[in-house]
Amino acid sequence: MIPTRWVKFVIAIFLLPFCAVLTQTFFTVFARAAVTQRLWAGEEFWFFSLGAVLWLITFFGLPRPMLIYVFGHELTHALWVLLMGGRVSRFRVGRDGGHIVTDRNNFWIALAPYFFPLYSIMVIGTYGALSLFFKVQPYGRLLYGLIGATWAFHFTFTCWMIPKKQTDLTDQGTFFSLVVIYLMNLLLLSVMVVLASSQITFANFGRDLLINVGNFARWVTALAR
Repeated sequence: MIPTRWVKFVIAIFLLPFCAVLTQTFFTVFARAAVTQRLWAGEEFWFFSLGAVLWLITFFGLPRPMLIYVFGHELTHALWVLLMGGRVSRFRVGRDGGHIVTDRNNFWIALAPYFFPLYSIMVIGTYGALSLFFKVQPYGRLLYGLIGATWAFHFTFTCWMIPKKQTDLTDQGTFFSLVVIYLMNLLLLSVMVVLASSQITFANFGRDLLINVGNFARWVTALAR
């Protein structure tokens, strides 16, 4: 039988064009919104950026909150186990690392902490829940700042942990894992930008994505000929 890692390696190669097209679309839409629609002038952009900068100062200038990261990492594993219909029988967290014991595992569960910004999702979920009972619109700036800080938390720790030869990645095949992590992070970031910006819509993003897919398909066809 063909080893699973070989199959995943081939799948990762076929995912590379999707990574390229999505990357082009994201930066095209973001640049157009920033230049022609003055995205940079909106309070959403500034408070998101402020939250991200404050976290970067914390990450590089202060002791890193490893316990908070490890807790979020293992909790993300556990949540995705439950999403996949599995069961968690043990949950351990410490400054030196953590682990869960479960009856189910796949690459989604293994790689989830590297592309699923748990704390950002928690901030958005908490804001949405509070909006059902309280008037939270005046605290929108705080929401953007917290999303920026928590997403930067996710991004910096992900970049910091990947080179450390995590078994989450090596067990699934490092190349395959990196491609999936990049693609999913960019996809989630695209969704967050659309939701946070009044200048960017899902319709505009989808239209540009289809245009870039068509351009890539024509380029491949011309190359083949």
